[in-house]
Amino acid sequence: MVHEVDSSGLAELRSPRNDLVRERAGDGLDHLVGDHGPFAIWERRLRVQPSATETTHAEGHFRVEEEIRYRAAVGPWRPLFALPLRWAVRRRQVPWWAPPDRLDERACRILALLACVQVVDGYLGTVITQTIAFASDEFGRSDTAQGVTLAAVRLGVVVALAVVFLADRRGRRGLLITTAVAAVVMTAIGSLSPGLWFLGGSQLVARGLTTGLGILIGVFAAEELPRGSRAYGISVLALAAALGAGMAVWVLPVADLDPAAWRIVYLIPLLAIPGLVTAGRRLPESRRFIANVRPGQSYKLNDDRRQIERKRLMLLAAAAFLLLVFAAPASQFQNDFLKDDRGFSAAGISLFTVLTTTPAGIGVFIAGRLADTRGRRVVGAIGLLAGTAFVVFGYHTSGPAMWTTTMLGGLLGSLTVALGVYGPELFSTANRARANGLIVALGVAGSATGLLLVGALSDRFGDYGPAFLVVAIGPLLAAVLVLRWFPETARVELETLNPGDIEAPSCGPEGADPA
Repeated sequence: MVHEVDSSGLAELRSPRNDLVRERAGDGLDHLVGDHGPFAIWERRLRVQPSATETTHAEGHFRVEEEIRYRAAVGPWRPLFALPLRWAVRRRQVPWWAPPDRLDERACRILALLACVQVVDGYLGTVITQTIAFASDEFGRSDTAQGVTLAAVRLGVVVALAVVFLADRRGRRGLLITTAVAAVVMTAIGSLSPGLWFLGGSQLVARGLTTGLGILIGVFAAEELPRGSRAYGISVLALAAALGAGMAVWVLPVADLDPAAWRIVYLIPLLAIPGLVTAGRRLPESRRFIANVRPGQSYKLNDDRRQIERKRLMLLAAAAFLLLVFAAPASQFQNDFLKDDRGFSAAGISLFTVLTTTPAGIGVFIAGRLADTRGRRVVGAIGLLAGTAFVVFGYHTSGPAMWTTTMLGGLLGSLTVALGVYGPELFSTANRARANGLIVALGVAGSATGLLLVGALSDRFGDYGPAFLVVAIGPLLAAVLVLRWFPETARVELETLNPGDIEAPSCGPEGADPA
């Protein structure tokens, strides 16, 4: 970049930046290097010359050639950030899409790698949802059988509990990648299903591994991100999961090719195994885990902390149960509703899902930023109430009204991502993964309850609409819990929320936004 500046402009260019990156002096007056920021490489050089004309030179004007060499620590996501980063670097401003707290190189790299794993996790978590209607048709099973199968799959939470209990004793990194690869393999085994019972059994294990993987990803992110960007990080991971789920939707039209073609959806994740292994090699162990836990040794809380964490566990678990009584069947039965009640083909379902859920990404991103800057509780409660209302409307309408209300339900419901950070925040490092596993387990009980209720009620009434009116009571009660009893945790260090934990090196407010 070339600048024509006066003396004050030159002084500004020579001053270290403190925006998207913080600089320090390098070798000489006009050489600066990165001191803190989301860059693996940052170097800035200035070449200062008098301006071309004598007149401007006499007035103290200079021609400055500014050369910036940088490499963002975003791994395989680098092409996505190429242009936005270039614009931000040129403007010397913190861009609107940046986290509220500036990330350092390590935190940015870890978040990028976790997002890659989360894409796979998102795909694995939605294959049964997208294909159950087509598998049921091949095997000649009813809506009730679908509900029972989907509910039984939730029993895989026992597998998830085993994963997270090990993670609190052995560490996050190795178990995370092992679980991811195992989940891919078990999902692929589902393609061999001779009946709905086999598909349900294989998915019971696969979904258990997938659930445990999702918990580990969230815990890992919360332990590495600065205090003012934890919800932002969770929202980024939610977007990555949505991308993975979207990929499953993109390939769903293959189910129109043959009654058994839905099995292809279960084989595609095998392509991700090399990438998962590579991510595992590049991920370090969580600093907070290293600082607070000796692998293989038990950790006991004192009586006061145990009582506090028990209350927090029951509060978060109750909210999860109430939300998932509605959210799980609303997601799981959508394809069957579109296929049987509205006459959609597999391609039509894919188009509907993509067009109505893509705008939810906006809500997820906004929720993450607002949760960090304005607080979690109000944002989450709005998502619970408004999202539920529009989703229920979607199951009572057809045509353009159904498309619109479903889209608004997804957009507003995505604000509940603001609540997703509570689980990793409210428990000590040595108990963080297992506590989140127990919350998920009780939430899964809500999922199973909702699936059984909606499956049975829809068969009885011949329509999904009345069934969803019944289970909509769940998120309404969850909103009451959030507004009345949830603590506000925005911009509070994990060690402040959990006295007794040791603060890991470089996990403090180093990356605070200079703005």
